[in-house]
Formats: sequence, structure tokens, C-alpha cells
Amino acid sequence: MVIIVGVIVLIAVNIIVLSLNARRYSTLGLGRFAVSFTAPFQELATRTMRFSREVWRDYFYLVGVARENHGLRGRLDQAAEKNNQWRETELANARLRDLLNFQKTIIEQVVAAEVISRDPSAWFKTVIIDKGRADGVAKGLPVVMPRGIAGQVIEVSSHYSKVMLIIDRNSAVDALVQRTRARGIVKGESASWCRLQYVLRKNDVHIGDTIVSSGLDGVYPKGLRIGRVSELVDHDAEIFHEITVVPFVDFEKLEEVLVVVDRRKHDIASRR
Repeated sequence: MVIIVGVIVLIAVNIIVLSLNARRYSTLGLGRFAVSFTAPFQELATRTMRFSREVWRDYFYLVGVARENHGLRGRLDQAAEKNNQWRETELANARLRDLLNFQKTIIEQVVAAEVISRDPSAWFKTVIIDKGRADGVAKGLPVVMPRGIAGQVIEVSSHYSKVMLIIDRNSAVDALVQRTRARGIVKGESASWCRLQYVLRKNDVHIGDTIVSSGLDGVYPKGLRIGRVSELVDHDAEIFHEITVVPFVDFEKLEEVLVVVDRRKHDIASRR
């Protein structure tokens, strides 16, 4: 910018000097020569000044546009965040409506709780909920979802509790094949499936059968859904079916649950 200004000033000075000389010698027939000589410099000076003015104007225009774009981006980000919050609220309301509707089908008293953390270990499948002893939660109580059984409370503090999910290897649920009433034990195996053990081969079991709680373990009310039979294998030397069960609850998306705090009644109102 300093170089451009210097060039402009130099050209302007030359033009002034040449113009004065042109006036002085116009009577001597040198005017035409002065005009011819100074015209290119005048044109160059005019173009340079116009270019500098346009650059300066465009610079400030671009600065203003950049500021405006920055402000618009900020407002757009705020709108996107608000939209995301509204979407999260809408999804949470939908989940809570499902819990409320499911709660109406259970005779037992329940407490709604939110999952606030998960065990990062690959060996244990547990979560922490935001309800504890002060809310009526006690060790051994069942934890359920609208889609089925989630797990069992294994540790309790004043305001928080740890829940062992049914996919944990230490979990066991006394269960029935809903269609045939064949009895077995659902054991946790992995993050996405369980085993239904101790079902005699003489009992009729098919892929797709629904597995429900029997109510005989003293933990889970009778008739709550657990999962669906996804694989069935029989070995000649074995007296039991080898049954794989996929839980109805999606444990990767577990956010809110119901803790059954009154286990004196073991029947569930029919939802089918």
C-alpha cells in the first residue's frame, strides 16, 4: 500500500510539473508536445487511483461481508442447537410416554429412573441409575422396560443404584417358552444375546418363540417378556436344547427404566 501511494504521489508531481511547463511553453509551440508527453502519465495516474479506490472499497466491503457471514453462522449454529434440543426433548417425551403406558399394565408399584453411566468393562454389563434408597429402591429389585426385562438392582446408595443387565454373565432369569410353557434359565452371554439353558429336548421349542419370565425366581414378575429364540441346536449326546435368545430390550439405547419396588404381586396385566 505504501509503494502504491508513493507511485501515485510521484506521478502526480510529474504531471503538475509537466503541466506548468506546458503552460509556460505553449506560446513557443511546445503545448502539443507537453500534452502528448503528459497524457500517458495522467491516464496511468487516473487508472491507478481508480484501482486503489476500488480495492479499498472492496476490502471494506469484504470485511463487512465476513462479519455478516460470521454473525449468520453464529445464528445458524444456535438455531441448529435449538433444533437438536427440541428433537432430543421430543424423543425423550416419546420414551417417557412408552414408559407411562407400560407402567399402567403392571400391577406392582414402579419408580422411573434414568441411566446416567455404564460400566466400561467388557466383562460386566451394568449401568448406574439416578434412583436409590431414598426413592424406595432396594437390592434385588427387578428393572424393566416397555419392551421387556432389563436387569436387576445389585447395589444401592442413597440416591443411586447399580443394575446388572440380563446380558451380564452373572445374570439368571427363570423363564418359560410362552407358546409351550417349557421352562428354563436365561443366562447372559454377550452384549446382544443370551442362552436359554436346561430346556429338555422333549419340549417343543421353535425359532421365533417368545421367552417370558416365569415368576418362580422371586425376582421378576411373571409374564414379562425377555426375548425371542434366534437359534436352536440339538446334539445327539445332549439331553437339553442349545437355545440362543435375543433380548427384546436394546441395551445399547438404554436411557430410561422402571424399577419394580413392590414385588408382593407376581402377575402382569395382559398386553397382548
